[in-house]
Amino acid sequence: MKEKNEEPAYSNSVIELLKVANEYCIFIENADNNSKENILDFVQKIIPLLYLKGSLLPYINIEDNEASERFVTEEQWDTLFSTLREKLIADDEYWFLDYNSADKTDPVKASLSENLADIYQDLKDFVMLYQKPTRAAKQNAAHDCKHLFETHWGTKALQLSQWVNYLLLKDKNTETYSDLF
Repeated sequence: MKEKNEEPAYSNSVIELLKVANEYCIFIENADNNSKENILDFVQKIIPLLYLKGSLLPYINIEDNEASERFVTEEQWDTLFSTLREKLIADDEYWFLDYNSADKTDPVKASLSENLADIYQDLKDFVMLYQKPTRAAKQNAAHDCKHLFETHWGTKALQLSQWVNYLLLKDKNTETYSDLF
């Protein structure tokens, strides 16, 4: 058995993502207490950090596949989604190019609130499972989070980051590049 400081599930990169993921989850759980502008401002700042921390996760060799669990229920996801959708209203939907599809030039419609809720679900499950007191739980939490980053929430984070940046800066960017010179 590995020493605790040699175990990838206890590495600094996992702990750092855990901290940022927890902050994200707490904020999203309290989205109904924030304005649309506060939500967008928070998302603009935390999503790139989550992406960076997710990309730094090490490969985790899990010892017990049975220790993996999911915690966020469909009802919890629906509540978060509805709250975010009500806050974001007309700015919720956006278009992006899906490079995993057969037609890479055909825009696809996405929902900011859906993507934020999806990221929340993956990260909340990571945070909850990691809090269990066993090595196997921590290994599975980090392993699952890395897998979901690579297949699910990492891509969603990149997609919504561009849209949020646009929403926050669209009125500030009235000058064109040529106007600056």
